[in-house]
Order: sequence, then C-alpha cells, then structure tokens
Amino acid sequence: MADNLITTPFDAQTTATEVLAGIDLAGRRAVVTGGASGIGRETARVLAAAGAEVTIGVRSLAAGSQVAKEITPASGPGTVHAAMLDLADQASVRSFVEAWQGPLHVLVLNAGVMASPLERTSEGWEIQFATNHLGHFALAIGLHSALTAAHGARVVAVSSVGHVNGDVLFDDINFQQHPYDPWAAYSQSKTANVLFAVEAGRRWAPDLIAVNALNPGRITSTRLGRHIGDISNSPASFDPTSTDVSWKNIEQGAATSVLLAASPLVADVTGRYFEDCNEAGPHRPGVRRGVAAHAVDPHNAGRLWQISLDMLATATATA
Repeated sequence: MADNLITTPFDAQTTATEVLAGIDLAGRRAVVTGGASGIGRETARVLAAAGAEVTIGVRSLAAGSQVAKEITPASGPGTVHAAMLDLADQASVRSFVEAWQGPLHVLVLNAGVMASPLERTSEGWEIQFATNHLGHFALAIGLHSALTAAHGARVVAVSSVGHVNGDVLFDDINFQQHPYDPWAAYSQSKTANVLFAVEAGRRWAPDLIAVNALNPGRITSTRLGRHIGDISNSPASFDPTSTDVSWKNIEQGAATSVLLAASPLVADVTGRYFEDCNEAGPHRPGVRRGVAAHAVDPHNAGRLWQISLDMLATATATA
C-alpha cells in the first residue's frame, strides 16, 4: 500500500450528494448492483441526479423497476432503469453481460449478503463467497470490454471492515472441510473484494480502468443485517479518534462509493481501499478501521484471481 495516503475534503459525515455537488455526469453510463435498496439505491439516485444513465441490477425486476421510477430525476439528463441480475446465479450474470451494449463508465459492485446461514449455489459454492465475490468477479470481467470502451472507467467494490477478521480460506473456500462459520465466510468474501481491486487495478491499468475497494461504514436501516437482527439503534461514532467503525445513515454510507465512482478528486487512483471518503491506513489490532495486510497482498490477489477464473470455467463447462 502507498505511503502517501489519498485524502479529500470529505469525511464520515459527508453525504453522497455533497460529494458530487457541481459535478456533471451527463453522457456517463453506470451499473449499480443491489441498487434497489440501502446504499445501492442512494448511490444510483445520486449518480442519476448528477446526470448519469444508471442501470440497477436487481433480483426482483418488478420491485427494481418501481425503485428506478422513484429515483429517476424529475428533470434533466439522468435516468434510472432496472435489469435482472442474481449474482448467485452465473446464468443470470451471463445474461446481464450479454444484454449490455456500448461503453460502461462506472460499475459499482455493491450488492451483498452478510452472515447468512449455510447455503450453497447449484455449483456447490458457499453463498456469501458466490454472491459477494464470484458473482461480482464474473460481472466485472464480463463487462471488461465495455469498461475499456469508456476510456477512463471506474469499478468500485464495496467491501467491509469485516475483512480484517479473516483472509480467504484458500484451502477450503466453500467450507467443505471447516465447520461453517457465517462470520468467517463473510470476512473472506469481503477480503476477496479488496483483493479483486488490487489485482484488477494492476491488470486493467493499461485499459484506463480504475478499480478501488471501500468500507462504507456501519449503515443503519438497511437489509444487509437481516440475518443478525436489528442494528439500527446503536449510537453514531464519528469521533476521529474512535476505534470503532463509523456509524452512518444511508446518505452518508453511499458517499465513499460515489466518491470512487465519479469524483475528479480520485480520477487517477486505482488498486486502493478507502473508508470515510479517504484512503485507509493499515489496520492495527483492536481498531475497527484500516485495511488488513492480507487484503492487499499482491500474491494473494493474483492467486484469488486465478482460482476465481478456474471456478467460473468449471461452472461454465458443467452448465
């Protein structure tokens, strides 16, 4: 990780709207996965409000179309529409990719599942790794030519502070030997998001595609925590000396995603990890901030990339 961390005028309390104040995205096309609710919805809304043409990838087309209608600006060039996308279903990912035409300027890999009970896809993949990493990985590489055609595209991978709790279990990614632990599975999937940004940032730099990962903070009132009960009553902790991850509302939670997706302040930044609208420093034990060394290890990033390609190839061959 670079010694000189990228900083911006924004912080944990900045909203996504404030990040893009005065920025014109007319003519830009964006895809936001999980865009029907939570910070994905706010990310899509703010990008469209700035003039972008936004497609939200959703599992329910009826619900997604209603959301798209609700967040499309009343006037101006920005629009939002929905398209079917189930990240746990590789056939759905392929269909989305095949249907896409023309350049893609922004890809926000936002959708996710957290600490869910053990579930496997038809391929036998553990559901959190399959959804949070493999689905997004397949989507990004499938849209690579569209991103290249944009001549300066950005890919944003929404990770979590939870990545600090564990590396990818390279010897047992799908928990076939290890006892299943929902939090260990979540941690490895979120570490995988950061490793993806590291390797994609390296591989795709010649194509002028910037790829970065982020921790959005602990967001109140979203569906991400549906498997662990209500977390919305916890107090906010925006004190800069706090060792806890920042608690935010949805408008604040989308800010770092929007920063990396469209702000000129980070136009040439790639392969890094942000939190609270600034590049994160190294994680320190006992502190719920920063980026863990295992998540930015270039060897692990390359290893995960190849394993992911192999898993997708096997799935395609047996489809």
